Amino acid sequence: MAATIPASPATLQPCKKNVSGSMLIRSPPRPWRRRLPQHVVIADASSSSRGLKAATGGRLETSTDAAAVAGEDGDVIRRLQNGPDVRGVALEGENGRAVDLTPLAVEVIAESFGEWLREELQQLESGRDGGEVRVSVGRDPRLSGARLGAALFAGLARAGCSVFDVGLATTPACFMSTKLPRFSYDASIMMTASHLPYTRNGLKFFMKRGGLTSGEVEGVCDRAARKYVARKMGLGGGRGMPPVVMRVDLMSAYAQHLRNIIKERVIVNAGNGCGGFFTWDVLEKLGADTTGSLHLEPDGKFPHHMPNPEDTTAMSLTRGAVLDHGADLGVVFDTDVDRSGVVDATGAAINGDRLIALMSAIVLDEHPGTTVVTDARTSDGLTRFIQARGGHHCLYRVGYRNVIDKGVQLNADGVETHLMMETTGHGALKENNFLDDGAYMVVKIIIEMVRMRLVGLEGSVGTLIMDLEEPAESKLMRMNILGEAKYAKQRGTQAVETFRNHIQEGKLNGWVLDDCGDCSVSQGCLVDTNDDPFDVDAYMYSRVVLGSGSPSATASNPAGHLPRFPLRHQQLHVAILGSGHRRRSSPPLPTGLNFLMSTRENWGGSTFAKSSIPGGCKSMAKDLLDRYLLTSGVNEFVDITEIHVY
Repeated sequence: MAATIPASPATLQPCKKNVSGSMLIRSPPRPWRRRLPQHVVIADASSSSRGLKAATGGRLETSTDAAAVAGEDGDVIRRLQNGPDVRGVALEGENGRAVDLTPLAVEVIAESFGEWLREELQQLESGRDGGEVRVSVGRDPRLSGARLGAALFAGLARAGCSVFDVGLATTPACFMSTKLPRFSYDASIMMTASHLPYTRNGLKFFMKRGGLTSGEVEGVCDRAARKYVARKMGLGGGRGMPPVVMRVDLMSAYAQHLRNIIKERVIVNAGNGCGGFFTWDVLEKLGADTTGSLHLEPDGKFPHHMPNPEDTTAMSLTRGAVLDHGADLGVVFDTDVDRSGVVDATGAAINGDRLIALMSAIVLDEHPGTTVVTDARTSDGLTRFIQARGGHHCLYRVGYRNVIDKGVQLNADGVETHLMMETTGHGALKENNFLDDGAYMVVKIIIEMVRMRLVGLEGSVGTLIMDLEEPAESKLMRMNILGEAKYAKQRGTQAVETFRNHIQEGKLNGWVLDDCGDCSVSQGCLVDTNDDPFDVDAYMYSRVVLGSGSPSATASNPAGHLPRFPLRHQQLHVAILGSGHRRRSSPPLPTGLNFLMSTRENWGGSTFAKSSIPGGCKSMAKDLLDRYLLTSGVNEFVDITEIHVY
């Protein structure tokens, strides 16, 4: 969303590493920035002794020890950064994970954000010197929300901000509080940990221009780390008057905003998150029949299933409700409603590549020839689907913020890009302020349903993606990076670059790099002309297996023939932040490598089979294990157990 704007346009160039033999020139990977050690300078000897004793359990340490303690305390805050968000453990109950998102941590982060925001507004609005800075705060139903919310209010007030509590809200609604005329706040903070367990919580930050970038949140966390160290040492941070917080009704206005856009018969599965409002305040007020909707009441323990459109239980329950009640559409929201998935009238789940294809079909009908940006995990079939409708497909780095920022950048460069979407369900539209809003996506789908009926088209929205070619077999495998977290970034990058070198040096015969590790489109790459690219969350490479050996014989491929079209290893990436912090999305040690493998439906000569072909992914995994993981030394610092087991 808030991407650095290049000086000159992006252009389509032939890709040198494309299988077709055309060329691509890749600049060296951007070096990871090293963080300078933090120092604490204390002027008053007596206060420093008291503060240091407080921080070290009563022992008076040397200045070197003080710096070490200060650095460790500051890292508590820095480790909470998760790309453009802050996330941590807010309640006890996770094995092996201590509570780290404490009220003090939230307070210093909020205070630092308020200070940063005031400085940013003064730069953006040259005539603005001081004055009121207005910030709205929303939350999901997590049990830690009220306690951490009080700390959030206190931190913002300490920074001199006027605080507006919108209560239980969705992430898109919080952003829209900076846009809707009745509110028009300078910024907004949503307290949520999205689909993660109820013991977690976090913060998402927005300004009128969109969400903060990873680099901006890093700066806020750096500032907060220094405050945290000082507070732990007893320096500053004395309690003042309780903050004055105004309570406002945002969700009614946001629901009206959505009602202004739709009507149909829809079942909603809110998963006990924040999505129930879409049933009561949007659909029903439009006259839609929502009989059979599930788990609408907020419950911070999420007793039925995690609110997550990727969750098989959530999608299965929604499918059952759609079929039982003869609904036109089923909707699954995640906790804070910035993602969604749907089930059509036939009970077919539409998420991942299918949801991107559906939204692409809708958007390309409205904006012929537009570019669609996705993460690199999408399939070749999706690329062909988009191309068949006259669109362009740009595959970019994994991470929803990377995908959205890429779309913002392309538009600024003159490349019309109306849809940016990640396979997890995060989707943003140019027409909606580049905001990943699950409810807005559903509104677009419902509008399309109405349009289809008005023109007399038969079938559900699923008929729009009937020609989407899907992999016959797919397997996602994850390998955790071993050792201390502070070395994960370095080791992850080493693993990816070793993978690239193995292919380029011919050590993986028959494997060809299919992109440059930055981005790719069909018949060429989008070459950034930006001299100062924004931070990214992942490095990735795709490769095509051209077939240097035969796959195992199977019932559907008895001769073990090579595929008529090459097997595709869709993507390899390191899930670590470009800003220098490890990703903390999933327990137990989330920093690692993701391998997404898929096989196409075509095997052996001219034989064409629509059923799954067993063994293709396993054959690729064995090749990867034998000729890369066990021979390159990567297995010394990467846990390859899952590959072995598979």
